[in-house]
Amino acid sequence: MNTTNVTNATTFAGKVAFVTGGARGIGAAVVRRLAADGATVAFTYQSSAEVADALAAEIISAGGRALAIKADAADADAVTAAIGKTAAQFGKIDILVNNAGVLRMGDVGEFTLKDFDDTVAVNIRAVFVAAQAVLPFMDKGGRIINIGSTNAVRMPFAGGAAYAMSKSALLGLVQGLSRDLAPRGITINNVQPGPVNTDMNPETSDFATSLHGLMAIPRHGRPEEIAGMVAYVASPEAAFVTGSSLHIDGGFAA
Repeated sequence: MNTTNVTNATTFAGKVAFVTGGARGIGAAVVRRLAADGATVAFTYQSSAEVADALAAEIISAGGRALAIKADAADADAVTAAIGKTAAQFGKIDILVNNAGVLRMGDVGEFTLKDFDDTVAVNIRAVFVAAQAVLPFMDKGGRIINIGSTNAVRMPFAGGAAYAMSKSALLGLVQGLSRDLAPRGITINNVQPGPVNTDMNPETSDFATSLHGLMAIPRHGRPEEIAGMVAYVASPEAAFVTGSSLHIDGGFAA
């Protein structure tokens, strides 16, 4: 069972973080890590209310502060409202983690326009919406971190064109926004995982085995490992890192 311990946590003491898609998988690991390091954490979920409430309760019972908010990442108004609610309750937002994402796979001849539009809405547009919405509440030293994918630079199997496109778009978005945000004292970066052991992408399957054959370290990553990279990029130590896309993929893209 995952547990959160915020005792003697100081790295993000006094900081407020907002994580999209934070109820499960990588998002939940990020929520736990930031809370364990002292941050107050608000996070969104789309449908997993019971799981989200349990995660918030876990953090609170360990002495931290957490807030779960229902919001569909594809709904710009809902995302903006969730950010506003977080700032109203906690006074500010220091760290934004755009984790919510969708993975729609299919041959180009059969891939529907709805799946294409949903991919763009969640994986690209929602990132821009959240980054824009958080600015009134984020001061100098703020951090914006997007969970991208190693598929932004390598898509070695069929059916992933739209997904790869959506994650590649984040490279240009982050490079451009780094110029806009630097005068505000805010950094923005992508963290690009390879295969990670989650409910959506379990490490035990024929597909997982095929992925391992493409990697220097032939295994799935752990959500906690991705959260560790996020925590670094969010920390004061990463003040000179912006406009970057950082792989944590076991050599998938090497």
